[in-house]
Amino acid sequence: MTRVAAVDCGTNSIRLLVADADPETGELVDLDRRMTIVRLGQGVDRTGRLAPEALERTFAACREYAAAIKEYGAQRLRFVATSASRDAENRDEFVRGVLDILGVEPEVITGDQEAEFSFTGATKELVGRADLAKPFLVVDIGGGSTEFVVGDDRVRAARSVDVGCVRMTERHLVVDGKVTDPPTAGQIAAMRADIEAALDLAERTVPLREAHTLVGLAGSVTTVAAIALGLEAYDSTKIHHARIGVDRVRSISDDLLEATHAQRAAHPAMHPGRVDVIAAGALVLLAIMERIGAEEVVVSEHDILDGIAWSIA
Repeated sequence: MTRVAAVDCGTNSIRLLVADADPETGELVDLDRRMTIVRLGQGVDRTGRLAPEALERTFAACREYAAAIKEYGAQRLRFVATSASRDAENRDEFVRGVLDILGVEPEVITGDQEAEFSFTGATKELVGRADLAKPFLVVDIGGGSTEFVVGDDRVRAARSVDVGCVRMTERHLVVDGKVTDPPTAGQIAAMRADIEAALDLAERTVPLREAHTLVGLAGSVTTVAAIALGLEAYDSTKIHHARIGVDRVRSISDDLLEATHAQRAAHPAMHPGRVDVIAAGALVLLAIMERIGAEEVVVSEHDILDGIAWSIA
């Protein structure tokens, strides 16, 4: 066993996994898996810069993670940063802060690298299951971008597009600094058109419709699953590998888009940091399912974080 630590810093959240990995058996045993909403991408789509308050939230989470990594005695650490820090003019400030706190430089990876990590993390347990036909389409709906990966035992094609729950919310649902509560039909239509254009772009390089099993990753998908399952509290053991039908996703997406902030926040499994962005995330998932004709989505709690861990095991 090799004790590894992986950090995934996205547009909306930063996550830590400390695990014991056995490459010979393919076993990854969690010791600590946690997530903090930091909204690193706050305003990046508009300003092109990481906001000072967003950086401080992220660095505060990094300090907590550094303590946990030290406590568990992880032998190797890899810190991967995704969409928001790729786009920001002041990303050097972010890099210096992480290096000071954790002792490693964040790797600002490409969308294609992000997709490969996601695919590995999501499918390592699914390969060989008779009830899930290949090829897989792994979809990782993040805050700033969405990754699409088609593959069997390994990646065949991948593409990252700039459509995510935070980016879509800020681009289409925010007026005068506030999220419209609830959004108008015009706002929803414009957001859907943006998502469809991104799917057109993804289909230029990834054969989305060839996939037989859709695997959905990240907070928007797992939150939709928690609502679909009627959970009274977020329970990753029940969400992991849940299968949610397209009609249920459509119903939940419609409900979230019609709901007020208070109504969305009232869902018992809803993380407070997702209340304002979950409607956009659910619409991205629905648009993907309708585009490829998927009858269901297999929800995975294992994703890019697990892929990062395997990359250093």
